[in-house]
Amino acid sequence: MDFDLPLILFILVVVTGALTLYDFLFLSKKRKQAIATVDQQFDHLDVAQKEQSEGYQQAYHSVAAEPGYIETSKSFFPLLLVVFVVRSFLIEPFQIPSESMVPTLEVGDFLAVNKFAYGIRLPVIDKKIINVSDPVRGDVMVFIPPNDPRYYIKRVIGLPGDKIVLENNKLYVNDQAVETTFIKTIAPTQPTDNCYRLGGVYHVEEETLDDKTYTTHKCSVPGPLGNYRGVVPKGHYFMMGDNRDNSADSRDWGMEPDEKIVGKAFVIWMHWDKFFSLPSFSRVGKL
Repeated sequence: MDFDLPLILFILVVVTGALTLYDFLFLSKKRKQAIATVDQQFDHLDVAQKEQSEGYQQAYHSVAAEPGYIETSKSFFPLLLVVFVVRSFLIEPFQIPSESMVPTLEVGDFLAVNKFAYGIRLPVIDKKIINVSDPVRGDVMVFIPPNDPRYYIKRVIGLPGDKIVLENNKLYVNDQAVETTFIKTIAPTQPTDNCYRLGGVYHVEEETLDDKTYTTHKCSVPGPLGNYRGVVPKGHYFMMGDNRDNSADSRDWGMEPDEKIVGKAFVIWMHWDKFFSLPSFSRVGKL
C-alpha cells in the first residue's frame, strides 16, 4: 500500500496545531483561573508552606494538568511543523527503489532533493506559485509520472520544443547526435534484465548532453525502447533512465508535465540497500 506522506504530514500539522491553538485560546485560561482559585483557598500559606503542603500540591496539580491529547499535540506540533516546512519547501529525502538509473544511482542510494530548484510549490496540491528556474538537459529530476502516483527519478533529456530521436539506442536531440564515449562491456547476469533476454551485453558509455557528462548502460541488442521519435510539447519534459534498456520512462508513458515535478536531486548522502545491513557512506557525493 502506498501512503500519501505529504497529505498525512499536512493533516498531522493541522490537527496538532489546531489543538495547540485551542489550548492557548481557551483551555489554558480556564487552567489559570482554576489555579487562581486554588491559590485563594490556600492564601494563608506562604510559598514555602505551599511546597510542603500535600493538600495544596494535589489541588494545584489536579487543575493545572493539561489533558493528555493537548500535551501530546503541543509536544509534537513544533517538530511536525519543522519537518513539514523543510520537506515541502527546502529538501526532501528520496531512496532509489529500482535499477533504472544504474550506474549513476544504485538501489539503496539515499538522495537529497532540492524542492525549490525549479520553483516554490504549495504542498499537497503541488501548485507552483513562484518560478525559480527551469529544468535543463542532464538534470536528475524527481517527479510524479502521468500514469502512477509514486515518485520517479530519471534524467531530463528533452526540453519543451525538442525533437527526440532514438535509433538503436543512439540518442539524437534536435537532429544532433549526443556525444558518447565507450568505456567497457558488461555481461548481464539477471534473467529479469531485458538485455539478458535479448542475448546482448551492456555497453557502458559516457554520454555528454550540453554541459552534463554521465554514464549509461545500453544493450548491444536494442529492445523495444531502443527506437523512438517524438517532439516535446510545451510545459513538458522528456525523461529517460541511465539504464536505458531497463527503465520505464517517457518512451513508455509519455512526456512529463511541469506541474508534476517534485524537485532536483543533487547529492547522494547515504547508501543502505537492505534493512539488516549496515548503512554505507562510500557513495556520498554530488550528482
